[in-house]
Amino acid sequence: MSEVVLKTERLKKVIGKRTIVSDISLELKKGEIFGFLGPNGAGKSTTIKMIVGLSKITEGNIFVSGCSIKDDFKGAMKNIGCIVENPDMYKYMSGLDNLKIFAKMYNNVDENRIVEVVKIVDLERAIKDKVKTYSLGMKQRLGIAQALLHRPNLLILDEPTNGLDPAGIKEMRELLRKLTEDTGITVFVSSHILSEMQQLCDRVGIINKGKLITVKSVDELVNMSHKDDKIALCIETDNNLKASEILSSIDVNNSSMADGVHVEVNREDIPLIVKTLVYGEISIYGINKKDSQSLEDVFMSLTGEGK
Repeated sequence: MSEVVLKTERLKKVIGKRTIVSDISLELKKGEIFGFLGPNGAGKSTTIKMIVGLSKITEGNIFVSGCSIKDDFKGAMKNIGCIVENPDMYKYMSGLDNLKIFAKMYNNVDENRIVEVVKIVDLERAIKDKVKTYSLGMKQRLGIAQALLHRPNLLILDEPTNGLDPAGIKEMRELLRKLTEDTGITVFVSSHILSEMQQLCDRVGIINKGKLITVKSVDELVNMSHKDDKIALCIETDNNLKASEILSSIDVNNSSMADGVHVEVNREDIPLIVKTLVYGEISIYGINKKDSQSLEDVFMSLTGEGK
């Protein structure tokens, strides 16, 4: 049985009279990459801040490597490495000097460990350069090196690929995969880039309006069968955004994607959809039946974001 590294029990956060997060129960196993997904304002950042001790828990509890945040805060925190938003570094200093400063905060971090984490994040050639010369991707990797210094069991990253170019996103994905495989660390990652989460994560949890909708493996989600009476289609048009707005006006749940407008409808509704788009002066170049869903499709469907 896999070791449980992070466990949240009926987690709740109330600010004033407003419930931000309610009844969040999760278990993360050793060595897995877990994606935490949700629309803006769904409660992702609030949940993460409670896990890392930056926000007080209203109800429920959090356990990190068996240590309760309520009863053994220091024990729980020593098992967490995190980057919430952007890594904060001294830009006028070298990457190495930054790591040496952070190393002084811990009792068990020596120069050998600094060399080790620099190698893990592949910054050996640039570690003596000033941080102000680093690209955004290099700064993110330096932040991960800092978060790994004290050998945590859990690494929490909030939007780690924000602002990165495609090459930087790919590097980050490969780094996190290699990290879990080589060290067994558990990674909890929040991101808006759903296509990237589909490639990166073992499991995902989707949160909406403060409540956890589902927790499944990525394969389970994207291979979920459509409802028996529904057909999933991708409609290629000359203006996907306008087509999406027209379909929303007749209550057809859809999402506008780069390759077309994705819909899930009854077979008998297809002629009406085509007619409505044509009357709306939308050119249709193709209607393709989809055999499987992307994580983005599932997310849109479960959260209602495609409406």
